[in-house]
Amino acid sequence: MDTYRHLVQYYETDKMGITHHSNYVRWMEEARVHLLKEAGWGFSKMEEMGISSPVVSIECRYRLPSYFEDEISVETCVESITGVKLRIRYVMKNTDGKVVCEGRSEHAFFKDGKPLHIEKNMPGFFEALKEHLDVQP
Repeated sequence: MDTYRHLVQYYETDKMGITHHSNYVRWMEEARVHLLKEAGWGFSKMEEMGISSPVVSIECRYRLPSYFEDEISVETCVESITGVKLRIRYVMKNTDGKVVCEGRSEHAFFKDGKPLHIEKNMPGFFEALKEHLDVQP
């Protein structure tokens, strides 16, 4: 489990003072970038190697509103990893520890425009992601 922190900015809120729903997906991306960097495989490193990782699916479940200047902790973990697909889970909490949003994203991997089987072609990357795998009892 990795935790990324985000302070809600004024421009991220709507006329009611509530965080606009689109921002949660942005925070998921920020947290994913952080998770990969912590695993030793940041986006810069992957791009230098010619690897891209597009989002193939995204899901958000909004639980409670968040507001300007709330500090949101985004807990991320690898929910599943196969040779070709990565699924990340996100749990976003306010400073009171209450869940404001839960989400998931799925990613594929490509090199030079072709699907990349990371378990076979990048075993170090695959193992680094497995270290962030959340094994539920």
